[in-house]
Amino acid sequence: MKIIRTFFLAIFLTACQSSLIPDLVTQSGQALYHDDFSDPSSGWTQTASPNGTLGYSDGTYRIMVQSAGYDLWAVSGQVYGDVQIEADATRVAGPEYNRFGLVCRFQDMNNFYVFFISSDGYYAIGKIKNGAASLLGQQMMAYTSFIVQDDGPNHLRFDCIGNTLKGYVNGQPIAITSDADFSGGDAGLITGAFDQGGVEVSFDNFTVYKP
Repeated sequence: MKIIRTFFLAIFLTACQSSLIPDLVTQSGQALYHDDFSDPSSGWTQTASPNGTLGYSDGTYRIMVQSAGYDLWAVSGQVYGDVQIEADATRVAGPEYNRFGLVCRFQDMNNFYVFFISSDGYYAIGKIKNGAASLLGQQMMAYTSFIVQDDGPNHLRFDCIGNTLKGYVNGQPIAITSDADFSGGDAGLITGAFDQGGVEVSFDNFTVYKP
């Protein structure tokens, strides 16, 4: 039986700091930003509410979503143009029917792109524009065997270069689409719940490269 995945994003919470990366002096393939989350004072959001928590834990950054139909995210506090974003992601708790991944070209809490996967093997690229969420290049989340199911871990990569958006998992390209609405912005991490809360995902080795 196929499970049809619709992308529902409830705008709830974000972290944003104003800064600009001088990437004109950075060579292609070099890191514009890196955080292994070993330092709890490196600047990522640490907060808790009845709907979920974000913060550092045992050398990782964890996002837990308690409420169904919610997404929580945090961003690096920088501004980028074209980027290649990578991170390791591991499900810690909650249902496999979940979503988590990477954010690029974050303008504000109502405008950004997202590449996400689920712990039962599905993926999609999406866009939030003026607070409205939609999928790009596909009608629903699609399945791939390249995702390590259950607890993972999975290595995620999201390329946002020109108008092309491309998602990878464990070194394999699995999603590609194009969109011209956002040309730059912040980068970050996201976790969400569908119809059951309690989703907790840990992230490590978050890196933003210049393509």
